[in-house]
Amino acid sequence: MKDSFTVELDPEVSQRLNRLALATERSKTVLVEEAIKEYLGLQEWQMHAIQQAIQQDDAGQLIPHDEIKHRVEGWE
Repeated sequence: MKDSFTVELDPEVSQRLNRLALATERSKTVLVEEAIKEYLGLQEWQMHAIQQAIQQDDAGQLIPHDEIKHRVEGWE
């Protein structure tokens, strides 16, 4: 069973959603669900990457900023 809820959209966003639904011949519900899935996937990926970076930093596995800066300056 699917959950449902009400979302209030700015008029411009609502118009854009309506235009896309008409152009793609898909319902607004399908488009909103796809957009939410994509947004959640991106946010989950970002949170995972941040957590990994924190773990690497805690383990002393990251290269210090000054060392990276020195390496990049050597590319010139």
